[in-house]
Amino acid sequence: MNRRFLSLVALAAALPLLSDQTAPKNPPTKAKATAIPRTPDGHPDLQGIWTNAVLTPLERPDELAGKLNLTDAEATAYERRRLETGNMDRRDVDPETDVARAYNDLFYDRGSHLAKVDGSSRTSMIIDPPDGKLPALTPDAQKRIDHTRAEARLHPADRPSDRSLAERCILWGTAGPPMMPGPYNNEYQIVQTPGYLTILVEMIHDARIIPLDGSQHLPADVRLWMGDPRGHWEGDTLVVDTTNFTDKTRFRGSTGKLHLVERFTRVDANTILYRFTVDDPTTFTKPWTAEYPLTASKGPIYEYACHEGNYALTDILGGARRQESVQEKK
Repeated sequence: MNRRFLSLVALAAALPLLSDQTAPKNPPTKAKATAIPRTPDGHPDLQGIWTNAVLTPLERPDELAGKLNLTDAEATAYERRRLETGNMDRRDVDPETDVARAYNDLFYDRGSHLAKVDGSSRTSMIIDPPDGKLPALTPDAQKRIDHTRAEARLHPADRPSDRSLAERCILWGTAGPPMMPGPYNNEYQIVQTPGYLTILVEMIHDARIIPLDGSQHLPADVRLWMGDPRGHWEGDTLVVDTTNFTDKTRFRGSTGKLHLVERFTRVDANTILYRFTVDDPTTFTKPWTAEYPLTASKGPIYEYACHEGNYALTDILGGARRQESVQEKK
């Protein structure tokens, strides 16, 4: 369920109670943190609820070529354009396109600002290559992706496995890894102990359990939806090394050879700088790196009741059979 919708429902229920209360004349102000919080064992405390809802695209738009950062005025104008063009409540198109938008803007939570790093608004999440673009695909990867797309066009819904992992309620891109922002439910709850760190993902309900005990990766023949993570500290940065992905995850066309390195650095009381490097020589001609901030959120994490085999998938397959029947009669 979309978190903004649930928040409004909760607010509506609380209004009768709030109307009888008097707001404090001098509400407390939030103290500015002078140092990053730490756990009893001395490491930065990454715990809390965080959001990665930002307007910054993964790749730098062509019109911003050569610009890593925008001035405040440029950022404000760019953010306004992104919000206007992405507004799902617009009625400036034909009825079919309007219906295809499916949800009102209320249901989306893409954020309202570009990602800021060191106080500057970024034009892309990708920082390496310096042009902010994904590296070229290898020839074999391009053939593989073209074949997959052709098969999807010919057999869009013959069986459940023809549909995406997200539609099947198995895995959503916001879970990753890497953790990429989605259209809504971009919240994460981190729980940290000396031996493990767990990241609960709001979208779908995934949980990443990351050992910090120095243990080795699983055997190469064991493949997991979100890979096999192992974490360690490098100074004040938590480094998470993940291998053993399944070839069904296909992040940006990746295979089971994907090797991902994530870095979590607590910048201040309200910010974690999240950086990741993707290395898959079977897909990309060279590794690439992206980064953006995770921002503290009041939460809470809402349940996203999406479960494999639910009625939505039955409806998708049933609709496809109906469409085939209509086409056969023509």
